[in-house]
Amino acid sequence: MSTAESAEVDVPDGREERGLRLVPVLLALTVVSGLIDAVSYLGLSHVFTANMTGNVVVLGFAAAGAPGFSVPHAAASLGCYLVGAVVGGRVAVRHGTGSRRTWVRRTLAVETVLLGACAATAFAAPHATTTVYALIVVTAFAMGLRNATVRRLGIPDLTTTVLTMTLTGLAADSRAGGGTGARTPRRAASTIAMIGGAVLGAWLVLHHGLAIPLLLATLTVGVLALVTSGRE
Repeated sequence: MSTAESAEVDVPDGREERGLRLVPVLLALTVVSGLIDAVSYLGLSHVFTANMTGNVVVLGFAAAGAPGFSVPHAAASLGCYLVGAVVGGRVAVRHGTGSRRTWVRRTLAVETVLLGACAATAFAAPHATTTVYALIVVTAFAMGLRNATVRRLGIPDLTTTVLTMTLTGLAADSRAGGGTGARTPRRAASTIAMIGGAVLGAWLVLHHGLAIPLLLATLTVGVLALVTSGRE
């Protein structure tokens, strides 16, 4: 093989390595999930659009007639999340065997556009009834799309939206639980990222409304779409 041919073959691998590794990217996306759920739960009638475990419970509360919860809102969130996951699954089947860098960047670019549309809607008509449904539908779809991608990546303890098994592993696999604690830093970082995003999101929602945290989420995901590599 000639030098030119070798260089041509090596270029895709070199491009795949460029950028920010996937572990810090997924941690940053976990922060964004905290922001999104702060927006949805505190600003959209007590519904989750990123954490579907919580949302299923919320749907049960609403179905039982608990005050402050809405069956239509929770059902819309759950349904649109599932649609987003279906789309994300099909995209993963089609593109997941190629460049992880390209696949993840394109998925994050779509999420950026969707969250940007939510931020623009929240700025333009923050108090409209249709805004509530629009934000629920679009953010839930975006989170389903993203989580289908994250699931296919298969990086342990970094689901970006759910911490139940992460916390279980943090305790059960610790030295106190008889384990080695090998993944403790990653699990702890994921937990801190979610809490940090929730705290920041809650403060922004309470003091500045829905648009600012959505804009911050948009900018964060947009930057990640530009700098993500395919490396773990």
